[in-house]
Amino acid sequence: MKCKSVACIWSASPPVHRVTAAAVLDHPPTLYTGGSDGSIIWWNLISSHEKQEIKPIAMLCGHAAPIADLQICFPAAGAGNGKSNNPSNVLSNSNSVGALISACTDGVLCIWSRAMGHCKRRRKLPPWVGSPSMLQPLPENGRYVCIACCFGDYDHLSLDPVEEAATLVDKESQQRKPSKYTVVIVDSYTLTIVHTIFHGNLSIGPLKSLAIIVSNGEMEKWSVMIIDSFGKVQYLPILKNFESKGETESKGETSSGTPEDSAHLEVMDCADGSKEKGLLVTFAKCGQVIALVYRTYCAFRLVDNDTVLGKISFLGDQLCLGGKSNVVGGMFLGDDEATMRFKTGKSNYDFMEEFAVWNDRGSAVIYRISYSCNMLMFEHLAAIPATLYPPDLRLSIFFIPLKKFLLRIESICFSSEEPSLWKPHVTVWLLPQHHVDNGKLCLECEKLGEGNFFDVWAMSSTSCEIKGPNLNVGKREISVHDEMTSLQSCSISSNDANKACTSNWRYGTYQEGQPVSSSMVISDNYLAPCAIVYGFFNGDIEVVRFNMFFTRLDSHGESSHQESDACAPKQYLLGHTGAVLCLASHSMMSRSGGCISNHVLLSGSKDCTVRIWDLDTCNPITVLHQHVAPVRQIILPPHRTARPWSDCFLTVGDDSSVALASLETLRVERMFPGHPSYPAKVIWDGVRGYVACFCPNSLEASDALDVLYIWDVKTGARERVLRGAAAHSMFDHFSMVININDPSGIVMNANTSASSLNFPITEETKFSESYSKYSGKASSSQNISPVTTRTNKPSTSAVSYASKGTAAKSGPPMLSVFQSAKHLIKSSCPFPGIATLSFDLTALMSLCSKPELFNGGIEERTYVKQAGTHAPKDDAHKGDSSPLKELSVATTEHHEWVRMLEGCLLQFSLSLLHLWNVDHELDNLLVTEMKLKRPDSFIVASGLLGDRGSLTLTFPGSNSTLELWKSSPVYSAMRSLTMVSLAQHLISLSHSCSSASSALAAFYTRKFAEKIPDIKPPLLQVLVSFWQDEFEHVKMAARSLFHCAASRAIPLPLCCAKVNEHTNFVSSPIGITESEHEDLTTASLISDRQIETQGDFQAEEYEIISWLEPYEMPDWTSCVRGTSQDAMASQIIVAAALAVWYSSLVKPRLAIVVVHPLMKLVMATNEKYSCTAAEILAEGMESTWKACISSEIPRLIADIFFQVECVSGASAQNSAASFNVRETLVGILLPSLAMADIPGFLHVIESQIWSTASDSPVHVVSLMTLIRVVRGSPRNLAPYLDKVVTFILQTMDPGNLVMRKTCVLSSMVALKEVVRMFPMVALNDTSSRLAVGDAIEDINNSSIRVYDMQSMSKIKVLDASGPPGLPSLLGGASEMTVTTAITALSFSPDGEGLVAFSENGLMIRWWSLGSVWWEKLSRNLVPVQCTKLIFVPPWEGFSPNSTRSSIMASALGNDPHANSPGNGHDSSEMDRLVLLIHNLDLSYRLEWVGERKVKLTQHGHELGTFQL
Repeated sequence: MKCKSVACIWSASPPVHRVTAAAVLDHPPTLYTGGSDGSIIWWNLISSHEKQEIKPIAMLCGHAAPIADLQICFPAAGAGNGKSNNPSNVLSNSNSVGALISACTDGVLCIWSRAMGHCKRRRKLPPWVGSPSMLQPLPENGRYVCIACCFGDYDHLSLDPVEEAATLVDKESQQRKPSKYTVVIVDSYTLTIVHTIFHGNLSIGPLKSLAIIVSNGEMEKWSVMIIDSFGKVQYLPILKNFESKGETESKGETSSGTPEDSAHLEVMDCADGSKEKGLLVTFAKCGQVIALVYRTYCAFRLVDNDTVLGKISFLGDQLCLGGKSNVVGGMFLGDDEATMRFKTGKSNYDFMEEFAVWNDRGSAVIYRISYSCNMLMFEHLAAIPATLYPPDLRLSIFFIPLKKFLLRIESICFSSEEPSLWKPHVTVWLLPQHHVDNGKLCLECEKLGEGNFFDVWAMSSTSCEIKGPNLNVGKREISVHDEMTSLQSCSISSNDANKACTSNWRYGTYQEGQPVSSSMVISDNYLAPCAIVYGFFNGDIEVVRFNMFFTRLDSHGESSHQESDACAPKQYLLGHTGAVLCLASHSMMSRSGGCISNHVLLSGSKDCTVRIWDLDTCNPITVLHQHVAPVRQIILPPHRTARPWSDCFLTVGDDSSVALASLETLRVERMFPGHPSYPAKVIWDGVRGYVACFCPNSLEASDALDVLYIWDVKTGARERVLRGAAAHSMFDHFSMVININDPSGIVMNANTSASSLNFPITEETKFSESYSKYSGKASSSQNISPVTTRTNKPSTSAVSYASKGTAAKSGPPMLSVFQSAKHLIKSSCPFPGIATLSFDLTALMSLCSKPELFNGGIEERTYVKQAGTHAPKDDAHKGDSSPLKELSVATTEHHEWVRMLEGCLLQFSLSLLHLWNVDHELDNLLVTEMKLKRPDSFIVASGLLGDRGSLTLTFPGSNSTLELWKSSPVYSAMRSLTMVSLAQHLISLSHSCSSASSALAAFYTRKFAEKIPDIKPPLLQVLVSFWQDEFEHVKMAARSLFHCAASRAIPLPLCCAKVNEHTNFVSSPIGITESEHEDLTTASLISDRQIETQGDFQAEEYEIISWLEPYEMPDWTSCVRGTSQDAMASQIIVAAALAVWYSSLVKPRLAIVVVHPLMKLVMATNEKYSCTAAEILAEGMESTWKACISSEIPRLIADIFFQVECVSGASAQNSAASFNVRETLVGILLPSLAMADIPGFLHVIESQIWSTASDSPVHVVSLMTLIRVVRGSPRNLAPYLDKVVTFILQTMDPGNLVMRKTCVLSSMVALKEVVRMFPMVALNDTSSRLAVGDAIEDINNSSIRVYDMQSMSKIKVLDASGPPGLPSLLGGASEMTVTTAITALSFSPDGEGLVAFSENGLMIRWWSLGSVWWEKLSRNLVPVQCTKLIFVPPWEGFSPNSTRSSIMASALGNDPHANSPGNGHDSSEMDRLVLLIHNLDLSYRLEWVGERKVKLTQHGHELGTFQL
């Protein structure tokens, strides 16, 4: 399980976003917009004071290609077999709330959870499917989504509607070959293909729209209707049983890459839209009516036949501008099925629906369409005015309905020079609720609100410094040696800064900085990022450093004067004349040759040049001109690349060529030309010396294929060309090899501007395991020599602050460890201007627990010292400069530096992850005492990691971050756990910040929820996943957060109905409020009173079981890299913990239902959950579980002994996890089970004597458990003392030497513990005899057994029955109940006598043992009467309840239970026994004060002295 927290650092300028797709979710009101760069913006519609606000909340990062389509689906596993008329009403499980499915043109699919706010699934379609173009959920079953994919590049996502129409007309006249399409059905729960509808060529043009048609009269017959841009329609039938078939098909060839044979599918060309004389603009469907929208009119038709219902002309309408109609879209405003009203008689349809049409300037008209008696009627209902932008400004318009509103989504291109710079703007319009007849004049819709994310940047930038230079402002110093431009002064004047802030972009956009064209995070030292580099569209480069967070390390070392300028927080590199399109940072392996810098920055630009900069001095080095087109990519040498290629890099240009340049020679060494198109993906295999260039198909021919070129780096020759599926397979193989060789687990080097979303979707854990095996085998390979070379060279880079602290004194002792370890804080840039930092809690907590951090550095320093000095061995130990003394000094400094480094990393993490400006008093305390740095120089936001590298990044501002807290209990749990754990860990490093750390932990534990009550409580399942974490601080933080949040976070299926009815409970498993589950609560919850009166527990148990064992994997598992086993185990533990600690808040049947799954989890010996389950089972055994499993306790005890035998046996393969589970079972669970059922426990351990081997560890475990029972529950053990002693003596039987040798120590400890705890058990001074009296027994049958400790056998039985000579007092002796018999025993000092005290009767008896020699040899077990009997007078404060008076009362017939008949008598006897055990006094002691005188004490107070 991983707990990773994400911090997002935004540039000063908002990201560009051109909308290519949109979708809405009604509950809660949410808008999603997909962009041409692959980003998805999450917007919330907020109602306040009759005004609607739409605000951007987060950017969803899961795609690196243009978004093809967005749709709402319902990925519930249980919904796959059932059908619902309205999917939005399906609330049977946590996943049934609508989720967003997104598809991009490179085939990546993502499922985004609105409830959790993250990506649940991220998968890539197989190559044979093609490029996704349209998505459409199936009617009546929103789990399955139909995807239409095409081949070729129609570029419909990057063209304006008018340009697209002209382009398609030209293509239609030229294109003669049929188009290749694939139509598949995907399960949105697993994102796997369950059915292939069609795969092949269709005689239609470019795909325009997709719809699922349900035939009227036969609801089970579905078909897919595909319409191209020329109005041609084709129907593809869907197999009726595809859902059941999908289970086998998803495992067969179809899902793996080869489509099924589609020759049997019926393909019908039913309609020909070209009759209407025009290019189809859009298509809309509502039930059995379809609307075909053209430039000047709209035609309505029926689905079943080719009947034209009517037309609407747009000429003369407000949609026409300058006598020319530019209609670009249209849609029905109602639901596809919910608002349909049909009449089936006489083939007449009754139909009434609202229909909206809009043009390219944002003007829209809303019609009311009605059809009755074979006549289509329409009327103008309302209108939306056009936008006020200038006519020459490029716009892209979308409309989408949301409840009673209509959202207009505008994309504005604000730069004529850069066509890729777009900004979104959303306006909210109120739809007309009542028709107002105004003749031909239609009512104008009311504008209720608007939103964009430029307002967010305007507020955020007020507290942050400027992040970008102005286009035209700033002095540039021209280099004398070449045409490069050097570093601009770091100290910008206030006037220049103000001018840089107010760069006048058109229409008031980007006033706070220049738009970013590329960005990257530098993290060379493998510990933490050291700088962010931004490349701007105007050609400037900005370097922003994190040195402010590591000033302690800088002050610890001796930084040189020449590094003072390089340590400045911000620098500007000026020289490019075009947009900076790619960046990379490289640390030199060797400093020989032309490049004398140690750390260089590489930048590729639209001006076709590659510039090399010295990051240490921030000076330009050289310019390379190997391309004749813009340079798009820079690829650095991967890990384990041998010299001289380790100091080279690859560049990829729009001229379809790849070049290899050397940083040693500063020249281009290889050129790889001749690619058919731009190599979108390039991978360098440094170990084998190959470069793989993947060129996607850019042709529209149906037979065109993707191509992979493989080049030999050493010779520059082209080795192989692969096409189609082979190209994809080989490229994936190259990616896997790179991941295996790279210890950081990243395909591309972290120090480049390449998006982390670009390369194949892989599992991180697989590559980490593979690398550990691979590195183990290749440890002696010569391929690691470059790493050694780098290690021995001290770095003078200012940004390599990880080694600065010791560079001046002892070199960089830690550098080798850092280079071979994984990144502690991983960084990436999913999109330009967005830097993400991922903080791994486990890595941060384990930094100083790694032995190599303390040992490796010292050994290396010693080796360097000895290698550098040529002194002979005889002089090695002379004087004060002996290596031993220097080693001790170095060790102290080294440890101090590592501790300081860990403290700086923790402070850096807390500074970026903390939610500032919520509690100002806490903020001041963190700054003053904990020395945290407020990240005022950065625009910092929060984020959440999703499946397979996907990210949810909130926009700047506290409102967006708080929205994530309010919507995602997973985020709340992970962020709170990280903050509390790091705060507690920081206390262990520095006690001076203990108060600040405690305050920080208290804030995220409870005070944050008190300040903002509507935030989601942490998800309990996530917290219990870390209860057995290897680090104590994480473990304690998880438990503290659980108890603080449990009462507010009880999952709804477990929550008591009374609590639901009377409190405002936020306890949903998916993070939404109770009001949103009103239908679910009403339908499925049964009140406790109804259950009790009806005696029907099935409904309650079924609901609990459905939650404990869900069909689908919960959303939160993808955030913590969990599995289905993790989900089930966590939910069992949550339910069990709530049943034990919060029984009044959960359903009464919860304990009964969950106890057996909990027992199974305990016995599964799972290293992550069995210990926790055992602890909960032990803690609640007496109060909760005993009543449920009383008859199964002996079997469970026997199972635990079997586990002990298996884990501890000679043939067992012990591991740390198995050992921990064994310790928990033996030390915690087994004693609680034994205390809950002492007779059963004694029976089991007695049987183990004969059923297991003599040297089995089970016997020792039994003895240790017995000791814990003696200490923990002595009164309950008192009635079974004879069995206890017998078992202990059996383990020391001299006839079984093997068992005696194994158990003798534990047996003696157990025996002495019994003697110490029970006064009715005595051992003589020489430990030769042992006496055991009956604590509770029938007064006529009580006795004392005397054992010989040499033979471990019974030698005497002493009669301790009622008082002799007084039989009349015991009338009805056969009916007497049990009572306390022997209260205390003591051997005489010579060991030949025994004295006993009985509280019941207040009697002291004396026996003389073995007074003559023949009695010592006797083994006669006939009970021996006492030698003397003394009655003890009552003492002050004596209670007669259990004494002689109770005997008198029984004899006189005053006992109310004595004559109770039948079951009543048995019940009274049981109650009396329980009362006797409860009131048993074990504080009496008999002490000898003379040869024949004994003293009786109670609780240490003397009760009397008696002469024997």
